[in-house]
Amino acid sequence: MSRGWTDNATVFLVGFLLAGPVTELMADEDERVTVPAAVPVASLDSAVEVGLRWLAEHQDADGSFGRLSHYGKHVGITGLVGMAFLSSGSTPGRGEFGRNIDGCIDFILAHGSESGLLAAETSHGPMYGHGFATLFLAEAYGMSRRSEIRETLRRAVRLIVTTQNEEGGWRYQPVRHDADLSVTVCQVMALRAARNVGIAVEKSVIDEAVRYIRRSQNPDGGFRYMLSSSTSAFARSAAGVAALQYAGIYHGDAVHRGLKYCKQFMPPDEQSVGHYYYGHYYAAQAMYLGGDAYWGVWWPAVRGELIAKQSSDGSWKGQAGEEYGTAMALIVLQMPNRLLPIFQR
Repeated sequence: MSRGWTDNATVFLVGFLLAGPVTELMADEDERVTVPAAVPVASLDSAVEVGLRWLAEHQDADGSFGRLSHYGKHVGITGLVGMAFLSSGSTPGRGEFGRNIDGCIDFILAHGSESGLLAAETSHGPMYGHGFATLFLAEAYGMSRRSEIRETLRRAVRLIVTTQNEEGGWRYQPVRHDADLSVTVCQVMALRAARNVGIAVEKSVIDEAVRYIRRSQNPDGGFRYMLSSSTSAFARSAAGVAALQYAGIYHGDAVHRGLKYCKQFMPPDEQSVGHYYYGHYYAAQAMYLGGDAYWGVWWPAVRGELIAKQSSDGSWKGQAGEEYGTAMALIVLQMPNRLLPIFQR
């Protein structure tokens, strides 16, 4: 069961949204950090509103997203956009973006298969897209209980379970061959969301995934891409911490060291880190689930960074395409809404 926010935490967050500049805040027992000036609520609200409308205007007739990227129509990007719409308070069939959410669901369902794999014809390395699409279907199913979602979701989860390799992780293709941290994190999030809505997932699957993630952590607190590599990097380290948290590990040495490693990049910018939107997406989750000492410092910084990068048309440009960048930015900026069950503490 997810852990709700306390009243004090809510007041704390509202204070950051409404107040003026804050100079210092305790983030660790032995460390004080500078916090950027708060962004006015109106700026945040308008950025989100314009961004959501940009996405709605660029949805294809079949409900898909991804056409503006080099991936083509893509179940993973469509799922991320659907999560951005869900984060606004709309639900399947209801609210300003209810029809858009239904379109996302319909596209993903249309690209399910008997094996359980969710993938459009243009997919490359389909387990990435499969993980994000499965996560979205689980979130949407929990809000609508559309009966046709359940069987597709159940098959998608079964595929994840049966393709976990001996190390405990997953890789680009739905086969039990090798594993990397990035794809593994996608599957862990999808499995957690599926369990939240009543889809059975054996505890042993999660335990093996946790074992793989723990083995991927380096002495500096960061995470490596594969067990055979060694270098830590911001984006995958944020993903590693978030995956441990979604597996139910909210405290302890591994999480604390991972959060401390990621916090040194606050806020990540495109010049200093790779996989910019991917990194922001996971770092925001990791800091939020890490508690007020981390989130209270991270949120003002990432909020200002993302709002400043928004294009005049409402989108966020990125190497993976505007739809992907815009969806990721909007998920982060709407995280304080606490409307997606997977992001709740």
